[in-house]
Amino acid sequence: MIDFEKIGKFSKAGPRYTSYPTALEFKESDEVVEEYFKELQNSDKPLSLYFHLPFCRSACYFCGCNVVYTSKESKRERYIKYLKKEMELLSKKMDTSREVIQLHFGGGTPTFFTAPELEEIINSIYSHFPNFSKDAEISCEVDPRYLNEEQIQVLTKNGFNRISFGVQDFNHKVQEAVHRIQPLDIVQKSNNLAKEYGIESVNVDLIYGLPYQTLQTFSETLQKAVELKPNRFAIFNYAHVPWLMKTMRKIDEKTLPEPSEKVKILKKTIEFLTENGYKMIGMDHFAKPDDELFLAIEKGELHRNFQGYTTKGGATLVGIGLTSIGEGDKYYIQNLKDMNSYEEALDRDELPIFRGVKLSEDDVIRKAVIIELMSNFKLDIARFEKRFGIKFENYFKSELTELQPFQKEELLTLSKESLEVSFTGSMIIRNISMVFDSYMNKYANSKKSFSKTV
Repeated sequence: MIDFEKIGKFSKAGPRYTSYPTALEFKESDEVVEEYFKELQNSDKPLSLYFHLPFCRSACYFCGCNVVYTSKESKRERYIKYLKKEMELLSKKMDTSREVIQLHFGGGTPTFFTAPELEEIINSIYSHFPNFSKDAEISCEVDPRYLNEEQIQVLTKNGFNRISFGVQDFNHKVQEAVHRIQPLDIVQKSNNLAKEYGIESVNVDLIYGLPYQTLQTFSETLQKAVELKPNRFAIFNYAHVPWLMKTMRKIDEKTLPEPSEKVKILKKTIEFLTENGYKMIGMDHFAKPDDELFLAIEKGELHRNFQGYTTKGGATLVGIGLTSIGEGDKYYIQNLKDMNSYEEALDRDELPIFRGVKLSEDDVIRKAVIIELMSNFKLDIARFEKRFGIKFENYFKSELTELQPFQKEELLTLSKESLEVSFTGSMIIRNISMVFDSYMNKYANSKKSFSKTV
């Protein structure tokens, strides 16, 4: 069903579109921050909460997250104190009694915090944000090397219903190259704990494109991963951006698989997971047919945010903790990335926000197109025109011309009523979405802005 030769033709650097405009457009602006909170005060939308728990004991060389490496217990305790202070300041700037439909712990390694520390964080969240929906999605990223029974007890007792295990690869040589030794039995033990305590949905993260990976080795990883029987898989294309992430400079680029090998791995992944009862969703997710992600894309209701694909669209994202990002209708804001600066701002009784962006009307329109394509691979043009009061073919005249190579290769179909991406086209949805990105010309000659799409 997928023409993998066509995919390779279109490979180039481009955003993953967890936001539009991308974070490259965020600028320092007190005015944007104030306007974001004015919008927040005047909105009645439900809330999606993201908490960044940034600590890891050691570096995984492939990681693109904002991480603080430490083994000191005092740093975790200190961070909890500042998280509480940030929530207290937030409660003075917004209505924290609004309904919460989503809570996510990201990292770092959230389960690097002890069970009592996790309990302290969760109790403080529920104290400041008391109105959680009965069907709220409450999730936590987990490094299987750092999960014990006391932690899973705390999570499940407090309503956590989704866990995402970072696995990446089971091959020992690959694990050595990326500085993350994680035997299968450790993952199995953590997986069994999650299921024993009634976690409703378990996700496994894998990455293809890592050092020393081959079609054979990744096939073996897939076989072991399927035996864990997760509800979902997230299988990411490794983004090698050593100019942004210093730890990636420890990876010998000569050991990275060639693009042709990566395409073979992707092809095998899709075939293997399909044979084992999973359906492809979005550009990098797979789920069982009865999973709500699959049901959402069938209805055209899948949404994309900084945590990836979700069914909880239409919420205001509030980011809390170091580097966290908040998203309103017309604004993005981001917290400070340096721990000392983060703490100093809170010590001054100031929210630790240092940059953001206000979306123009054009940004809002383009964001709607890009996020819809990234999420559901199709756009109802008539409904879109009615929503924004524009004529699609006039507003995007030059963009429709740029789409012609994709049409010619049968990667999408375009009519006056709809734009629909084919199954093969969904593999390069980032490329198709880039056509509608008005900022891309700024980065046309830059090799150090984004990762390759294939």
